[in-house]
Amino acid sequence: MLSRAFQRLADLLPMPSLRVQRLIAFLVILSQAGISVTGAVVRVTASGLGCPTWPQCFPGSFVPTAVAEVPVVHQMVEFSNRMLTFVVTLAAAAIVLAVTRARRRREVLVYAWLMPGGTVLQAVIGGITVRTGLLWWTVAVHLLASMLMVWLATLLWAAVGEPDEGIDTVRAPKPLRLLTALSGLALTATLIAGTLVTGAGPHAGDKSAAKPVERLQVEIVTLVHLHAELLVAYLALLVGLACGLAAVGMNKTIRNRLILVIALVCAQSLIGIVQYFTHVPAALVAFHVGGAAACTAATAALWAAMRTREPLPAATAAPADKAAA
Repeated sequence: MLSRAFQRLADLLPMPSLRVQRLIAFLVILSQAGISVTGAVVRVTASGLGCPTWPQCFPGSFVPTAVAEVPVVHQMVEFSNRMLTFVVTLAAAAIVLAVTRARRRREVLVYAWLMPGGTVLQAVIGGITVRTGLLWWTVAVHLLASMLMVWLATLLWAAVGEPDEGIDTVRAPKPLRLLTALSGLALTATLIAGTLVTGAGPHAGDKSAAKPVERLQVEIVTLVHLHAELLVAYLALLVGLACGLAAVGMNKTIRNRLILVIALVCAQSLIGIVQYFTHVPAALVAFHVGGAAACTAATAALWAAMRTREPLPAATAAPADKAAA
């Protein structure tokens, strides 16, 4: 029923071109990645409880209120992050309307509908995070859910660019596709380890002495080494994938995306090293989270490039044209 209502609403809009659809899908990726970065800004500025209730900011008010207990700057930082949810929601609604109006294939529609669904889920997780006083594991789940949304948004972008009437085409041998999937699992493990480092690290999201935030009680150096070793494993799998693809020959799309992934991982490694030896400065945390989102999107784009849809050959379309005539 909801799908039909959206179809009727979409039919009132102009027909979006493929270029417009891809642009909106790209904006969805940026919005999903961007809100994870602003979430990191909230944490490193100790503004996590700037709005201590949810969905309201303060009891009886959805907007910041002058109270002595919470500095205004913390209220504004947290409230601004909440307002960005509307940007994410707008982008998600726009892509659903665009692909519905264009009557895209089922795969595209499913990915598109996952965007508003994921936004609702993230809002719920955010509410749980605030109501539990920024428990470290709720913050971890919040970030991991954001990375999942970045991955799905990238697959949506890739699917939008493919023809609805086409033939599924494999661009790499099965062992190398499995190696790509394994690198994705290594990325996931690296991200999980990174959230554990965050849970034990110095940026808890709030510095209120009256209600200290519960932290992960594990030696942070141990977690940092775990995180670093998983990142090395992730990079090693990508290098092995590059060697395998070079041996069998790879097309330009796969090559460019693979180079981008490796470059981003190396940049992330450099940021992580600087963070470690400079005692995790707040500014670098936001860059590191942004880098994590970029690595996630780039790896998803690489995965999508391994199997794609090609337009139907002219020879196949010709008999149908003659029959119609």
